[in-house]
Amino acid sequence: MSRTRFLLAFLVVSLLIAGVGSFYASSHPDGLNFVAEKTGFIDREQASPTAEGPFAGYQTKGVDDDRLSGGIAGVAGAGITLLLAGGLFWLLRRRDEPAGSTDDERRPTRAGA
Repeated sequence: MSRTRFLLAFLVVSLLIAGVGSFYASSHPDGLNFVAEKTGFIDREQASPTAEGPFAGYQTKGVDDDRLSGGIAGVAGAGITLLLAGGLFWLLRRRDEPAGSTDDERRPTRAGA
């Protein structure tokens, strides 16, 4: 399988899992909120700066259907994450070695070896 076909298959499967699987995610609040409720410091909670964002609360603002709203938010989150991770990977990837260099020229030598 070519690299391009693999990456496209990976992208499709990732977005499918994000879109469909997000509806079946836990109905419990986020971990910190859940612990805060259990231990009694939920009253100290402050609103997030992104509380009014388009995907706040794992839902898509303006979409009334809960399943569709969560699916869109899941696909958007996975897509943004894949783009950021892919971009970072692309920036930090190992560049091809200059023509004519060998493994022996790139390896550090140890004294006495």
